[in-house]
Amino acid sequence: MVPVQHNYNLKDAHTFHMDVHASLFFEVIGERSLDQLRSNKLLREKPWVILGGGSNVLFTENVTDPVVKISIPGISVRECGSNTIMVKVGAGVNWHELVLWSLDHGYSGLENLSLIPGQCGAAPMQNIGAYGVELVQVFESLDAFEISTGLMKTFYRDECAFGYRTSIFKTELKNKFIITSITLRLHRNRSDLNLDYGDIQNVLNDTGIRNPTPRDVSNAVIKIRQSKLPDPNQIGNAGSFFKNPEIDHHLFKELKRTFPEIPGYAVGTAKVKVPAGWLIDKLGLKGYRNGDAGVHDKQALVLVNHGSANGHQILAIAHHIQDRVQNTYGILLEPEVNIYP
Repeated sequence: MVPVQHNYNLKDAHTFHMDVHASLFFEVIGERSLDQLRSNKLLREKPWVILGGGSNVLFTENVTDPVVKISIPGISVRECGSNTIMVKVGAGVNWHELVLWSLDHGYSGLENLSLIPGQCGAAPMQNIGAYGVELVQVFESLDAFEISTGLMKTFYRDECAFGYRTSIFKTELKNKFIITSITLRLHRNRSDLNLDYGDIQNVLNDTGIRNPTPRDVSNAVIKIRQSKLPDPNQIGNAGSFFKNPEIDHHLFKELKRTFPEIPGYAVGTAKVKVPAGWLIDKLGLKGYRNGDAGVHDKQALVLVNHGSANGHQILAIAHHIQDRVQNTYGILLEPEVNIYP
């Protein structure tokens, strides 16, 4: 039996590292733990706050609802053909450790997603993506525990309603399921690596690599991310705080007249994706600070806790950024980070 812990300090359970407490804390390490969730009277009295690696959440106060930490381990492989394999991964496995595991075993598909913080169970919730690749491109299915019934259900890719940093688990099925494992389709001997996004090709060129392997691409991505993004173990943060907004073509054309240098990337025929970090940076907010809450000095998209900031102070910075961006560009930035409560 896994014990229910009381007044649990969450400082090391989320990457902003704020000193907040959970009135009740329970760790799921397997199927028996899931059965305990439904049978324990204390845990049943209130809705649960599901926590993975804590890399995409901002707590603005102590948590009065039970916090359920997902720590289900395990990686297993099923062969599907000479060049394709299926990898089933427990929701509690660290995402970057999975990427490194795949490279160690000669499998490709995850290299562009290197060094993304968090656990594998959270990956499909927001369809994680980086450097031209999204989870949906390698996703096969997931298994999830239905909170209301205690039954397990398998969701295949077409059932997950994946979009830009979203899925059905952030919309109509939010807080209704606990993801327990994901299954990904990876490849052997694949040569069509994605090198076109960001500085990947430049980093490869600088290191003299002309025929890169998946490991080379991963190393390039890691180098880029480490040069721009703060290590949560060194300074509290949750990575990119805001989504890159997708705006109508006509608004983008209007902005181009006023801000000729504004970058944009076509999304289908009707939308343009604009880098939120560029919008914030051009307002002079990179490095902005109020007490111990601030904007990272190398990446304007990252809000940081310099030491003793609380959630309300970080949120105040976020609101200040949203107001400035909307007043200047007419764009409302949406948080990528989940805010509690």
